[in-house]
Amino acid sequence: MTSGTNTLRLAAVATLALTTLIISGCSSTTAPAGGDTKDNKVIGVSVADQKSLFYVAAVDGMKQAAEAAGYKLVVLSADNNSSQQVNQVQDLITQQVGALIFTAQDATSAAAGVKLANDSKIPVVAVDQKPESGNGQLATYIATDSVKAADKLCTWLFDKIGGSGDIAILQGPLGATAELQRSQGCNDALKKYPNIKVVGKESAGWDETKAFNASQNILTANPNLKAIFAESDAMALGASKAAKQAGRTGMFFVGIDGFPTMLDAIKGDLTQATQAQQPYLMGQLAVKNAISILTGKGSTVPKLQYQDTVLVTKENVADNNAAKFYGPNFK
Repeated sequence: MTSGTNTLRLAAVATLALTTLIISGCSSTTAPAGGDTKDNKVIGVSVADQKSLFYVAAVDGMKQAAEAAGYKLVVLSADNNSSQQVNQVQDLITQQVGALIFTAQDATSAAAGVKLANDSKIPVVAVDQKPESGNGQLATYIATDSVKAADKLCTWLFDKIGGSGDIAILQGPLGATAELQRSQGCNDALKKYPNIKVVGKESAGWDETKAFNASQNILTANPNLKAIFAESDAMALGASKAAKQAGRTGMFFVGIDGFPTMLDAIKGDLTQATQAQQPYLMGQLAVKNAISILTGKGSTVPKLQYQDTVLVTKENVADNNAAKFYGPNFK
């Protein structure tokens, strides 16, 4: 864990340095002012990737809302590359978009991208990832209430296992907004259950395969483990498959996302619960907020907009089709 942490820190320093160079290089160029945007019907979108089902669904929601309102949407995907995303934000500024919807790859690219837009007087609607550094200004921030979601999910889980026993936690990328908030939420639940003991904790980066491997080690070291709280559905699926391969039965595996694969796993008793996010709705809301800002109604847009999740279990999974959360085009 120590060497991995050092590697991550070095990578972060390198990324920050590269971002600074990009910003410096861009600052010498006179960018078009976005202050007079009332007649501008072009909204730029910079999204971390278009592979994650969450981001695909969010962009689908944005497209639906923009088309319905008669606005043009310019969508650029960074393919999980921080420096590429900063360049793409600059490209959207050059195209004179009226507003920027930003789902950042990480906090570093978020801070740099927001600063570039601010310098060009282009309002920023941030979705999912919140800039954790820098002095940039957001018109609004839309995200899942991950603290509340994790608290409710872990509380449900702890009740199901009788309020006592050993559990493990699979975390997302350490330091990511969602990881911090979901860890906080479960910690809040743990304070209410003094007889629940966390005997294993690993970061599996939202990844099913990494979660599978991490869970194999956790299961071997903890023969009395009752449950694994995974901070994402993919990691919950990886953990449950590791337990099944090891012949461990009667355990609970829960996650946060509401992915179609997770809902199927709940139906098949491979996993037990998820907190379903609503990315399609969040994408629609982002565009509606951008339009409000562009048409002089920005004062009506709240600065923070945390969205509730839906607890899906065996009891109500039949009433919660994935299209409800991920839109009609989900796959």
